[in-house]
Amino acid sequence: MSDIVTRCEDNPILTKDDVPYEVHTVHNAGAVKHDGRYLLLFRSHRRNGRSIIGLARSDDGFDFRVRDEPLMTPSREGVFAEYEEFGVEDCRVAAVEGSYLLTYSAYSRHGVRIGLARTRDFETIERIALISQCDMRNVVIFPERIDGRYVRLDRPHSHVGPWSIWISYSEDLVHWGDSRLIVKPAPYHWDEAKVGPGATPIKTPEGWLNIYHGVFDTMDGGIYRLGVALHDLADPAEVVGVADDWILQPTDPWEVSGYVGNVVFTCGAIDEDDGTVKIYWGAADSVLCAGTAKIQDLVDNPEKVLEFRKKAPERIKEAYTWESVADKYEELCLNLVNGKKA
Repeated sequence: MSDIVTRCEDNPILTKDDVPYEVHTVHNAGAVKHDGRYLLLFRSHRRNGRSIIGLARSDDGFDFRVRDEPLMTPSREGVFAEYEEFGVEDCRVAAVEGSYLLTYSAYSRHGVRIGLARTRDFETIERIALISQCDMRNVVIFPERIDGRYVRLDRPHSHVGPWSIWISYSEDLVHWGDSRLIVKPAPYHWDEAKVGPGATPIKTPEGWLNIYHGVFDTMDGGIYRLGVALHDLADPAEVVGVADDWILQPTDPWEVSGYVGNVVFTCGAIDEDDGTVKIYWGAADSVLCAGTAKIQDLVDNPEKVLEFRKKAPERIKEAYTWESVADKYEELCLNLVNGKKA
């Protein structure tokens, strides 16, 4: 499994030294093809620690040239100015119906929420709306409407349904609802602390391919890896499977050590006509890397489904109804009264 993604020999493909304006990191890039060229919308930290979004173009998907100026910086107008005060970051791109939809994290003193913008040429950006409350990150929009509605995967910040992947729907891209939790972290597993959407879902004959990130907490901090899930084409709320193993983990020196060590984090992948996919990931929140994989290899892996991912919640619900809890409590009280050990 660890070799399922072939790293580019020239990694990292982008660093701060490739950017013609002052930044201190280059990572976490949304990816798309436009007019036959590869585009990366990458995140960079400025010296003050706040983030902006830059743009790089390439003819081959590996050798990129950065635009002379940032593509997006915090807005200074209207409601966006208030909610982007501390930065914009982690952009995802979906080509939908002749334009490109950009979802990004907007940070402010109020927390983090999701902004939505649109472009047709990657020169002019139209901000549409702020499409979530605080706290929300990692929103990816599917590249086509499904049953007449826009669909997105998202990841609320929550310790109740801990750091899980949800799905939501919209008629107009602004108002979202019918939300459901669909993938949770797996206990005692490489992604037991958090899971979150990564790249824009890729349509395959077998289902929607979701390349996501998962986190495992250690005494030395979290380890961010990439995994894959497969969603039903007609109803992506139906998870066909989640692969047991990760497909990429921090290994190279620039992935293990950096601004935030032990991180590989994707916001974008581009599927090719030859059945491969180019995956782009931020390494240690410092530099940007790329690799390739065969789509069929990724699609086949979710057949190895962890049964407790799909069935444990139902089993827990059955085992711990209010009636069963009340019965257990009554039994415990009687045991204590009678002097028996619990």
